[in-house]
Amino acid sequence: MLFILMSCILLGAIVGFLAGLLGIGGGLIVVPALVYLLPTLVVESGVLSNEVIMPMALATSLAAIVMTSSSAALAHHKNNNIPWQLAKPLMILVALGALLGAFIADLLSAKALTNFFAVAVMILASYMLFSIRSKRSRQLPSQIKLQAISFVTGVVASLMGMAGGAILVPVLTYFGIPLRHGIGIATVCGVMVALFGSFGYILSGLDNQLLPHWSLGYVYLPALLGLVMTSSLFAPVGVKFAAKLPVQTLKKCFAVFLILVAMKMIFT
Repeated sequence: MLFILMSCILLGAIVGFLAGLLGIGGGLIVVPALVYLLPTLVVESGVLSNEVIMPMALATSLAAIVMTSSSAALAHHKNNNIPWQLAKPLMILVALGALLGAFIADLLSAKALTNFFAVAVMILASYMLFSIRSKRSRQLPSQIKLQAISFVTGVVASLMGMAGGAILVPVLTYFGIPLRHGIGIATVCGVMVALFGSFGYILSGLDNQLLPHWSLGYVYLPALLGLVMTSSLFAPVGVKFAAKLPVQTLKKCFAVFLILVAMKMIFT
């Protein structure tokens, strides 16, 4: 437990720095890292079951995002980056999707959940790598279609242990929403994904006898503590370095790294 706590303090610093530097969500880093860290735990049976490792990684990642997304959403609100009339209906649907995603994760096998995460990461990393951009923006779709998009985003983000910004921002900007508004909406929706997703993982894991001590449902509290201790502190450091380093080149290198990690997760 102490090893994981100390590792997650370091991991939180890395996550915060990269989030500030590259503008990427922490879940893409936290989940694979926890998948490799959690098997070091000693439990009563001796070895932590593979069936709970992936849900624990997803749940702990989402719980850590609650704090970081909340502070980011508050900053966007102060800067008038959130068009609340558009954001509020999307927040409700993305929250319901995240809650459903947590219960779906509880039903899936460890291998199916790992493969879903890895394939989704490869798709998002490919988007980062090739810098895909729409040639022209479309008109905003109907409210029902937007709500359907946000619901599906909530489910997928919850199954990936991330806030969903990597999905929502490209979609919203594709439909002509200004980038700063798209980021603002995605950030406040990310709070709902993290809050309701982690709550769903807590509920679905409460009666699981395979979980180690210091778990709240699928959320592993020592790892959560380590992550939140440093992630918010190092995000501003990453932002400062963003002006000095070749961010686009680094982002492409990081995307290649994510693809390799995802492939290893699939074939291991």
